[in-house]
Amino acid sequence: MKYSRLTKEQFEELHQEFINFLATQSVTAEEWTNLKENKPDLAEMELDVFSDLIWEGVLNKAEYLEHISPQHMYLFFLGENNMQAIILNLKNDVDITTDEGYAWLRENLMDDQVEFLQADKAYSDDKNLDKFKMIEQGAVITKGDLFRYFEKLIN
Repeated sequence: MKYSRLTKEQFEELHQEFINFLATQSVTAEEWTNLKENKPDLAEMELDVFSDLIWEGVLNKAEYLEHISPQHMYLFFLGENNMQAIILNLKNDVDITTDEGYAWLRENLMDDQVEFLQADKAYSDDKNLDKFKMIEQGAVITKGDLFRYFEKLIN
């Protein structure tokens, strides 16, 4: 398995897609039930293959990632050949994961306590695995509003 298995909730949400996936392999509902009961290892493998297919599709479409912690904001644009990062570091004890801290940041963007950094990073041989590892570390896929806002602000 390349990524991680989808959660029970995700499988429930993607129930119809999973049925279609099994159908492409000529597996009927009856055969699936039989597979789960009599060949659980093979059924597990099917769940893993489906999970990887879903992750691959999601990662192919992902354009922006964000990872926000109490004193740092990491914003990424996932370009074709590399990722661009905008990083905000707070040099004080304000926690930007709270409403009050985020409000402080909005009011004090140009304060000396706020440091902006920009960087480009090349992908490894597996661009989607790079994205997935960032998600595993806490990044979330976004529409990129914060990245674009700060890009205009600092450029």
